Amino acid sequence: MPRYNAPFEIHVHGDVPLRPDVSFDQIQEALKPLWKYAGAKSLADGATSTYEEEPGIRFEQKDHTLQICWTVPGDEDFRQALDEMCMALNELADRGAAIEVTFYDTDFDEEEGDPDEESRDDFLMLFVGPNPAAIMQVQRDLLVEDVVNLMERHFDGAELGGVVSEIDRLFSDRFDALVNSLEIGKRPRGTGGTGGSGGGHGGGRRPRHLH
Repeated sequence: MPRYNAPFEIHVHGDVPLRPDVSFDQIQEALKPLWKYAGAKSLADGATSTYEEEPGIRFEQKDHTLQICWTVPGDEDFRQALDEMCMALNELADRGAAIEVTFYDTDFDEEEGDPDEESRDDFLMLFVGPNPAAIMQVQRDLLVEDVVNLMERHFDGAELGGVVSEIDRLFSDRFDALVNSLEIGKRPRGTGGTGGSGGGHGGGRRPRHLH
């Protein structure tokens, strides 16, 4: 059932490339933790966001991508729904993808509240993918983008090749430790240049994303 007077507005945002053979029924089942949490009886019923200007949850058949820009009122227990959703999407994902989740404290008033009171806002970056290598690739790309964006304030991008190489080495070491004697895919690798895909990790209140 819908949650009234919930302590948080929770915004989920991300694009997940799905395998070509994935059906709508599989998508609906994978996202059941989300639409059920919203008090809906189906994905079609629960795909609409709390905010009309947000696209909600959509499946783009043309490029076979699950697009999420969706807000729901909730509490800390929503994290369990997120864990269940990510486990299910791992089985459907064609490539690695990042999903941003922001918890907005509905009781916190930055302008009129107690100056000693702290917001309970929180931000999570979740990852899904068909295997650990695909997930690590997305993590690597996001980290490279964050580090390069930060360091380009002080250095030219052409000077940062060594930094990117060191990040790649760290992820290769982590991958080798994870693989051990198992063959689970290709190593995360550089994508050419110092840029990456995805979003950053920032502090403070993050603006909602609109497609």
